[in-house]
Amino acid sequence: MRFKRTFLALITISLLSLQTWGQQEAWKPVETALGRSGKLQPDGAFKFSMPRKDLKVSVAGTAIKAGLALGSWVAFKGDVGNSMVMGDLVLAEAEVEPVMLKLQQGGIDITAVHNHVLNESPRVMYMHIGGHGNAAKLAQSIRDALALTKTPAEAAAPAAPQKIDLNSDQIDRTLGQKGKDNNGIYQVSVPRTETVKEGAMEVPPSMGVATAINFQPSGAGKAAITGDFVLIASEVNPVIAALRANGIEVTALHSHMLDEEPRLFFMHFWANDDAVKLAKGLRAALDKTNSKK
Repeated sequence: MRFKRTFLALITISLLSLQTWGQQEAWKPVETALGRSGKLQPDGAFKFSMPRKDLKVSVAGTAIKAGLALGSWVAFKGDVGNSMVMGDLVLAEAEVEPVMLKLQQGGIDITAVHNHVLNESPRVMYMHIGGHGNAAKLAQSIRDALALTKTPAEAAAPAAPQKIDLNSDQIDRTLGQKGKDNNGIYQVSVPRTETVKEGAMEVPPSMGVATAINFQPSGAGKAAITGDFVLIASEVNPVIAALRANGIEVTALHSHMLDEEPRLFFMHFWANDDAVKLAKGLRAALDKTNSKK
């Protein structure tokens, strides 16, 4: 009986792996158009990460890694013939205008342009984008815009990083969420309980509608933190109060999309202090939101 159960489990795993492989393969035309490799997300989106490793940016004197606050991305939902795309492009100031023009010429909407952090050097801007239609055509338009920037071409997979210099288990317990090490940045993603829609299409958490919390070790148990809380209107000021009461600076408050339901606001933050202490402050803010536990 045990052998039979094991055999059936292996068959199930094999079928699921084959299904995932098939879904990944279906997006090959989009990978070709964008000139990069994407990854199928557990929530069904197909996502491309494009870290701006070319930018050497410091925030309040702290040199930041691309994974902390310099990660361009785009993600597609639907199928290749009829897809929704959303993304966030990290740009130098001089790149903003030519990229905006090229995107609009290619049928990509600009949904926001703004800062995410303060006191950074050099100045960095963030351009949020969206579009609907044939995914390969949308990807080609985005590629044409990226060609006007110094966004690095896709690099080979990096070597396995050393163990992150943070008490990640205690951070997880404090936040009540499980994070992951992404090339030396400890990242936590917290979806909201509501279903977010743009038009008639659901926007999954991996397309930018989950609260993102990033920790970059800064030595002796400390970390620089940034990210953004995804909030409805009634949560905005309670979260500001919770963050500020715990020594976490609010650096931006704005929209990222245009036609989403419910209406969402994105609150960016910054601090550099004891990582577990900061996790407690972040948890106090999360408790003011309708986030999944």
